[in-house]
Amino acid sequence: METQSFQKIYTRLTNITKATVTLKADNVGYDEIAIVDGRMAQVVKIIGRDVTLQVFSGTEGIPTNAEVSFAGRPPQLKVSDELAGRFFNAYGEPIDGGPEVNGETRNIGSPSVNPVRRRQPSNLIATGIAGIDLNNSLVTGQKIPFFADPDQPYNQVMALVALRAKADKIILGGMGLSNDDYLYFKNVFDNAGALDRIISFVNTTDNPPVERLLVPDMALTAAEYFAVDKNEAVLVLLTDMTLYADALSIVSNRMDQIPSKDSMPGSLYSDLARIYEKAVQFPTGGSITIIAVTTLSGGDITHAIPDNTGYITEGQLFLRRDSEIGKVIVDPFRSLSRLKQLVIGKQTREDHPQVMNAAIRLFADSVNARTKLENGFDLTDYDERTLEFAREYSLKLLAIDVNVDTDTMLDISWELFGKFFSKAEVAIRENLVQKFWKN
Repeated sequence: METQSFQKIYTRLTNITKATVTLKADNVGYDEIAIVDGRMAQVVKIIGRDVTLQVFSGTEGIPTNAEVSFAGRPPQLKVSDELAGRFFNAYGEPIDGGPEVNGETRNIGSPSVNPVRRRQPSNLIATGIAGIDLNNSLVTGQKIPFFADPDQPYNQVMALVALRAKADKIILGGMGLSNDDYLYFKNVFDNAGALDRIISFVNTTDNPPVERLLVPDMALTAAEYFAVDKNEAVLVLLTDMTLYADALSIVSNRMDQIPSKDSMPGSLYSDLARIYEKAVQFPTGGSITIIAVTTLSGGDITHAIPDNTGYITEGQLFLRRDSEIGKVIVDPFRSLSRLKQLVIGKQTREDHPQVMNAAIRLFADSVNARTKLENGFDLTDYDERTLEFAREYSLKLLAIDVNVDTDTMLDISWELFGKFFSKAEVAIRENLVQKFWKN
C-alpha cells in the first residue's frame, strides 16, 4: 500500500480497544485509511474531533503514543484489463507472485447505481447446473445467495458456477477461506484454462478477520470497471457472507455498540444491502450479477444473517444432501429465483415453464409417497413410480455435478416423464406433448 500521500502525524491515542483506537484529529473523513503504529487502519466513527479507527490486524502491543498518519482517502484499487487472471489480497495487492497492476486508481465502496441508469434484467445466465438453470434460472443483474450448511461443498459449487457461467468476467471475493479452499480455487481455475477471465480477492483464515470487510468492495470496484467501462457481463461470487458479517460484529462489539439479534450489529441490513444493491443491468449491455454464499448454523434460516439477506436478494439457492442418492442437490422446494419468469420460455425453449412445473409437482408427489412409506401405509402403483422418478430426477438433474445445457435438461425431463408416467399424469399442454414427448 502506497504511503507517500500520508499527511500530518499524530502521536496521542485517547482510547484503545481490542480492534480500535481513538484519537483527536482534524479534517478526517469516514472510511479514510490510516497507518497506526505501522498497521493498516480505517476510520469507522467521527464525533467532533474524536476519530475512531479500526485496526485490521488488531491493536495488541500498540502504545498510547503510537504514530498515526491519515492518507486523506478511502482504500483504493488500480483498475485495468491487467486485473484479469490475477489473485489479490483484501488491500488489492497481488498475492500470486505477479507484478503490480498498472491502471486508473479508484476509491472502493462507491455508492450503488442510480435507479434511473438501471434496466430490467432480461438476459439468462446459464450455469450448467440443472437445479439452477431448469428450476431457478438466473438473470444478469440479479442478486441471489446460496444457503448452505458449513459442511457442504459450497466452494466447489462456486468454482463450478465460475467455470460454466456464460459471463465475460468472473470476480471471486473470498472471505475467511482456508488455505485449502484458496488453493482449490487457484488450481481449478488454472487447470480449466479459465484464469484469463477470473479475478480473485482473497482473505484467508491466516489473515486478520477484519480485513474481510474490504473484500466485497474490492471485488465490486473491479466489477464496476468491467461492467461500466467495458460493457461486459460480470459475475461476482462472494463466499462466505456469514464470515463477512462475523467480522462486522467483531468490530461493532469491540466498539461497545449494543448488538442486535444474534449478536449482530444493528446496521447489518444496510451493511449487506450496500453490497447486494451493486447488482445491476445497464442499458448499454454491461451488468453485475452477484451470487453469494451464506453458511447456516444447523440449517437455521431464521438467524439474522440469512434472514436479512432474504429481504434484500431476489430469491435463494438452497443446497442440501439428498440421502436417497448420496449427493448434494439444489433443493427444488426451498430454492427460488424471483426473476426466472423474465427469461424462461423466452430465452429458453417454449416448453421450459411447463416442464419445470410438471417435474416439481411430480417430485412433490414423491415426497408424499415417501411419507406414506415411512408411516407404514401401502403405496399405490403411482406412488411407486413417483419414487423412482424422484430418484432419477435427483441423480440426472438436481445433483450439482450435472453439467448440461438447458435444452438437454428439458430433453432429460421429457425422457423421465415418458419412462414413468402417462401423458395424462404429466398434464402438460397437448401441443407441447405432441412436439416433445419421448416414447
